[in-house]
Amino acid sequence: MINKGVFGSDCLASIVVFLVALPLCMGIAIASGVPPALGLITGIVGGLVVGFLAGSPLQVSGPAAGLTVIIWDFVQQHGIEMLGAIVLAAGIIQLLAGILKWGQYFRAVAPPVIYGMLAGIGVLIFAAQFHVMVDDSPKGTGIQNILSIPESLYKSIVPAEATAHHLAAMIGMVTIITILFWTRFRPSKLAFVPSTLIAVVLAAVVASALELSIKYVDVPSNLLEDVTWPSTSTLRRLFDVSIGGAALAVALIASAETLLCATAVDRMHTGPRTDFNRELRAQGIGNLICGIFGALPMTGVIVRSSANVQAGARTRLSAILHGALLLAFVVSLPGVLRLVPTSALAALLVYTGFKLVSIENVRELAKYGRVPIGIYAATLIGIVVTNLLTGVLVGIVLSLIRLIYSLTHATIHLEVDGSGRRAELILEGSVTFLALPRLAEVLETVPAGSELHVHIQKLQHIDHACLDAIYSWEKQYETLGSKLIVRWDRLMAKHDLRGEQKLSVNG
Repeated sequence: MINKGVFGSDCLASIVVFLVALPLCMGIAIASGVPPALGLITGIVGGLVVGFLAGSPLQVSGPAAGLTVIIWDFVQQHGIEMLGAIVLAAGIIQLLAGILKWGQYFRAVAPPVIYGMLAGIGVLIFAAQFHVMVDDSPKGTGIQNILSIPESLYKSIVPAEATAHHLAAMIGMVTIITILFWTRFRPSKLAFVPSTLIAVVLAAVVASALELSIKYVDVPSNLLEDVTWPSTSTLRRLFDVSIGGAALAVALIASAETLLCATAVDRMHTGPRTDFNRELRAQGIGNLICGIFGALPMTGVIVRSSANVQAGARTRLSAILHGALLLAFVVSLPGVLRLVPTSALAALLVYTGFKLVSIENVRELAKYGRVPIGIYAATLIGIVVTNLLTGVLVGIVLSLIRLIYSLTHATIHLEVDGSGRRAELILEGSVTFLALPRLAEVLETVPAGSELHVHIQKLQHIDHACLDAIYSWEKQYETLGSKLIVRWDRLMAKHDLRGEQKLSVNG
């Protein structure tokens, strides 16, 4: 029997999520270089299918800003007819990964890389959508878009004859100002109404009232009119390295974004925790279906998911109902969507891109030193200068180099007092066979007949080779009056031979 209180909470939450998702689905589609209908289809599948199957009950799935860059590049190079094929292939990869229980491994990405990826995506979205916000077109690469911003800004202030760049820019500014104003000053009783919806509705009302000759969203009466079904020929092209690689990149990035989002959602509520492998299987099935419809790929999305939790959702029903509301709206009221100016949706994404470059994330990384900041910056710059996948790979490689350094870096320091009767051997970091030559060299300089005190407070790990070197030194030099002072039990705890006696080292 359905609990009426839970049902009521989920119904209200589904309305809030629907209101947040509607403009985002269309805006992300436009930013990806495809018709808005393909974003709406992804949102509907994310609710009705993935919402039902999800391993994270309160997470909401749909088209994500994080994939706009890679999809836009792909569509420009290979055409929209290939979109369905790579999304379908990405879905199959995710489904197999979930069946093989690889869900946990997709979360093994260092925070500097994730934050750098989000910031890089934010910069690219901001730069590309700034041009769309003034009814211009993106210029191609991220660098070209950034360098062309002054040109588009000039067009919006001093428009050429018979152009409407300044009018589109005005609507864009109305949208951004409304988002900021509503976020800051909205009445507490209307806190559940998303600022993005208020902004887009106001922009549509202003544009309609002034009868502005600017670009508007083009949504067909039948969503299937914009669908490009995958064909045998497009599926065969998946064996091309560039196209197959794009499918793999979509699968990896979508999976990582989804599971990181699920982790964040788990922190927002006290209900059931995420089953990561089930979530990965659900995403795979969802993207497989989106691929059949030629729609955008989906991920778990933090903006809609956080809105869902904050609106009081209790079960997966809220995510399912939001998909049903999307379907009902676009089927029954497509004419309403055609009143929305393209510049308003672009402004929404300009604001989203700006928010993705979070100063708070940088401050959080700064607590751990300069190296994480360097990895963050390298990932961000790599994405902006090259592409999303290359930038992420740069960050991952740098993270691995840092890991290898931390696992192999060792400090071996010897201090001898003035009398030569006492020596202090300080071991820090990971003292492995790579540090054995240095350890042997230091031990050979210990004065004969002295007491050697070994300090291991900052030692993280010591391997068998170095343990054996210390033990051998003790046996060799005790005949010369030397004495080794060390807590063997604690030293053993830094090695895999925990709990065994020191004599087993040489055995």
